[in-house]
Amino acid sequence: MATLFTKIISGEIPSYKVAETEEFFAFLDINPNSKGHTLCIPKKEVDKIFDLDEATYMGLMKFSRRVALAIEKAIPCERVGMSVIGLEVPHVHVHLIPLHTMEDARFTSKQKLEKEEFEAIANKIASHF
Repeated sequence: MATLFTKIISGEIPSYKVAETEEFFAFLDINPNSKGHTLCIPKKEVDKIFDLDEATYMGLMKFSRRVALAIEKAIPCERVGMSVIGLEVPHVHVHLIPLHTMEDARFTSKQKLEKEEFEAIANKIASHF
């Protein structure tokens, strides 16, 4: 059965897309730690990051770097943090989180944003990709 993220890639579930290539997809987290919190995923449905073949793993890191650089240009922050933890969705995903303080990296408090704000942030990041 397709994961939530596979359904996002196919367009079955809407998302705030930031970037896309033939092999990878990036979109805003709808429960962000901070504004601009983005998820980067391979289009290939694999549960655990270290189960990816080496080429896909390296490609995901390269893609995530490009997205992180776009986030840094679009979102004022101290730096962009990266985390790979996701137990909620069995599909590899890299969290890119604009950090202002270490609290932004803790996944304990979430930002509440309106649809228009998500759209504006996604467009701004996408314009720097």
